[in-house]
Amino acid sequence: MSFEAISNISQAEAMAKSQVANAEVRAKQLAADAESAGKLAVEAAVQKAEAELKELSRQVNDKARGQAGELAKKLENQKAALRARAEGKLDAAAAIVVERIVNS
Repeated sequence: MSFEAISNISQAEAMAKSQVANAEVRAKQLAADAESAGKLAVEAAVQKAEAELKELSRQVNDKARGQAGELAKKLENQKAALRARAEGKLDAAAAIVVERIVNS
């Protein structure tokens, strides 16, 4: 084999090694970039999920407070109705007690 052919082969091998090394560096950089992008995407998704969860929790709490307020009003109305009935019967009860005392 001639010196020129050997030289050409050596140059081709060196070029191939250089291209492989460049490809490996590029592949490592792409993998690192993809990992960073993936981490950022996961962080963004977690933050979005936490914000949505916080909003849903707020909505549930607001609804629960509203229902508790409605229940409190309903109970207050029932209490007032019971008090009115009791006060209405108080006069009748007092009359019965007085009648029994007088008739005894």
